[in-house]
Amino acid sequence: MLTLRNTALIEEFDYNFIKHALNRYKNPRVKINNLLKKGEIIRVKKGLYVFGPKLARKPFSKETLANLIYGPSYISLEYALSFYGLIPERVETITSVTNKRKKLFNTPVGIFSYKYINPSIYPYGITSYGVDKHHSILIATKEKALSDILYFSDKISNEVQMEKYLFDDLRLNRKELINFNLRKVKKLAGLYMHNVSIFSNFLRSMK
Repeated sequence: MLTLRNTALIEEFDYNFIKHALNRYKNPRVKINNLLKKGEIIRVKKGLYVFGPKLARKPFSKETLANLIYGPSYISLEYALSFYGLIPERVETITSVTNKRKKLFNTPVGIFSYKYINPSIYPYGITSYGVDKHHSILIATKEKALSDILYFSDKISNEVQMEKYLFDDLRLNRKELINFNLRKVKKLAGLYMHNVSIFSNFLRSMK
């Protein structure tokens, strides 16, 4: 499958790309099914694929797949905190936030979880992060990722409870937390309210 492999600059591709790459075949759909049976390509979900081990040149981007599997969405929550090195644990499930219905996709290449957030607060604090020259992903800023976690957490009543939650439950890196942009957190607190407002006050006391 040199034509398909040589045409693709990245490991992730959709049905339109593969159909175009195989347009010299009389029935591209049959060829696609054969590639799937041989494991030369892997269907992540309908219309979205990655190369299998035989054809892969490098690891595929799970973060890119997370953006493509279900949208609009951005990577956030525990996976984003791990991505930024804010928590010690490696997070396997790719956690994202969407302004559509919540979803869970258990795919051959990993589990992708999407939580619903109110559309009025969805757009704030999302950034385009360049993973490499071929991949840019939509991911929450570190301030937004933590705000999302607090948004979905049980109610926290005061700064003492907040400190316990951040450092005992989430095991956040204290030095990294101090470097959070307080102005950004205050803006998010005005949108999220409740737990994020308490976090904003707690962060201010740490500065």
